Amino acid sequence: MIYATEQICPYPDKLEPHPSNHVALYAWAGMSQTLETTVDDGLATVRLNRRHGNAINLDLVDELIATFHKLDADEAVRGVQLAAAGKLFSPGLDLQELIELDRSDMARFLERFNACILSLYTFPKPVVAAIHGHAIAGGCVLTLTADWRVLREERMIGLNEVRVGVPFPFGVAMILRESVQPRYLEEIALYGRNYRGEEAATVGLVHEVHAADGFEGHCRTRLESLADKDPAAFAITKRYLRAPTVERIMADEARLEVDFLDRWFSHETRTKIHAIVDELKGRG
Repeated sequence: MIYATEQICPYPDKLEPHPSNHVALYAWAGMSQTLETTVDDGLATVRLNRRHGNAINLDLVDELIATFHKLDADEAVRGVQLAAAGKLFSPGLDLQELIELDRSDMARFLERFNACILSLYTFPKPVVAAIHGHAIAGGCVLTLTADWRVLREERMIGLNEVRVGVPFPFGVAMILRESVQPRYLEEIALYGRNYRGEEAATVGLVHEVHAADGFEGHCRTRLESLADKDPAAFAITKRYLRAPTVERIMADEARLEVDFLDRWFSHETRTKIHAIVDELKGRG
């Protein structure tokens, strides 16, 4: 759920579609600073679009929750492609911002992050993750909520939290357990490796790898093939498949958040995070 680094964006009561031919652009009044959402022929694209490589902060988390809620309620939306702008999909948590939070504010962020992941994981419509750039730690976690994950060739994906001294939130661990090949679960979670290409597909972090040429078009085709199914049958089946994981998360996650916070605020972990932040600031 970790890495790399603006202003809080107000949320209006509703999204306003702005037609452009057959494409609708859903923009927050006051403009989103973290997402760009379009809907074309019933298929939405939610594109991470935040500075610092789409690093995850509270604004991004809250806007993801709100946007997926609106897309769920919009009967014209048949499915969602989760994508990103820039070179990276997401490097994970915005360490430069989050390291400055005290424990109560970090607890609030963690609660909202966990709510975001559960919201995406329980989204009833088809979701395809179009992973065009590196998706590390929290960036990888976002993609694990999707029904189908496509990684662009030569891009990396992985979960490196343990290398920084931060445990997975309980919900992330449960979703990971249900998402990857069981024989590779410990390797992915405990070694903190990043994977490329077919190796990422072999371990189960993604379902397939595709060349850069025609990448998003291929992801859209995948989404269309899911979205043309009966929506009620799809939603019910998806809910049944994910129900055991969701029930465990809802039963235990809140009481286990203290484990994450204790490690986050431990001297050893904060020393590592400060070193990473200093390196990032050194890069400009």
